[in-house]
Amino acid sequence: MGKLLLTGVDGNLGSLAADYLLSLAEKSSLIFGGYSKSALEKYENQGVETRQMNFNHKGLAEKFEDVAVLALISMPFVGEKRQAAHKNVVDAAKEAGVKKIIYTSLVNASDPTNPSKEKIDHAFTEKYIEESGLDYIFLRNSQYAEAMITNYFTFVHANAPLANSQGDGKMAYISRRDCAKAVAYALLADDLHKSIQNINGPELLTMAEFVAIGNDVTGNNITYKAITDDENYAIFDAMGVPRTTDGDFKDNSEAPYSSEGMVTFAQAIREGKMDLCTDDFENLTGDKALTVRYMFEHEAEFQVGERHSQDN
Repeated sequence: MGKLLLTGVDGNLGSLAADYLLSLAEKSSLIFGGYSKSALEKYENQGVETRQMNFNHKGLAEKFEDVAVLALISMPFVGEKRQAAHKNVVDAAKEAGVKKIIYTSLVNASDPTNPSKEKIDHAFTEKYIEESGLDYIFLRNSQYAEAMITNYFTFVHANAPLANSQGDGKMAYISRRDCAKAVAYALLADDLHKSIQNINGPELLTMAEFVAIGNDVTGNNITYKAITDDENYAIFDAMGVPRTTDGDFKDNSEAPYSSEGMVTFAQAIREGKMDLCTDDFENLTGDKALTVRYMFEHEAEFQVGERHSQDN
C-alpha cells in the first residue's frame, strides 16, 4: 500500500496541514515534500520521510514513487507559471502510479462568470486533473480570514475606514488553520472519490459585518468604506504591493499577494460569486469551522504571515 504525500510543508498552509497529519496518522505512512531543505529537516528529525522537490521543474516522477495519495498545495504565484507547475505535478503523479490527488482550489472555481484572476489557474488545474483520469478531491477554499484580519488592523493603525471594493458582497471566511485541517482529513478520506468539497467558514458576512465583529472584540471603532476597483488598486499601489505575482514583494508586507489577485477577488465577492456556505468542512473533519469572532479574539494567531514562494 502506498504512502500519503503532503507537499508544500515549507509554506503556511502546508506546515499547518503537516501538524494535523502528525496527530492523525502513523509517521510511517507519511511523506512530506517541499523545496526548502531547512524546512524539511525538522520533520526528518521527527522520523518522517521527506523529499525535496521543485514543481517548476519537470521530471518529478521519482519524487512520487510509492505514493498512493498526493496533496497538491496550490502554488502562491498566479498565471502560466502556476499552471505549468501544477501540470508538472499531475503528469509526474500519473507516471509514478499515484492513485489520487487532493488539490487546494478556490470556491466557485469552475464558474466561467467568476471574475477572480486567481480562479483561472484553479479551474485549469481541476480540469487537468479530471482529464488525467486520476481520482481526486478538490478542496474549494473560501477566502482566508487571516488576510482580512491583518487588513483590518492595517486600517486601525492608520485610523481610517477599511476600504475595499467588495461592497455588500458576502463571504464565508475560513481560517487557514481549518483549510489545513481539511487537507489532512482529505488525505485520509478513502471514502471520497472524484469529490468537490467546499471548505467554508460557518457564516456569510459582508465586509461591514466583518469590521463590526472586529470592533466589538477589539474595542476599535473603524468603519467600512466601499470603493471602486480602481481606487482599490490605488491603495495597494501606495502600499507597494505588486500588481502581479511577477512583481517584487516587500518583506513583512501586510498584503503578501498581488493586487490583481486581491482586487478581482473583491470584485467576485461584490458580484455574489463567492457567497457559498456549506457544511462540507464539518462533514469532512467532524469539527465546526472557527468563527471570525473567535479569530479576532485570538488575533495574534490569525495573521496573514510571510509569503513563501520559489518561482524558478
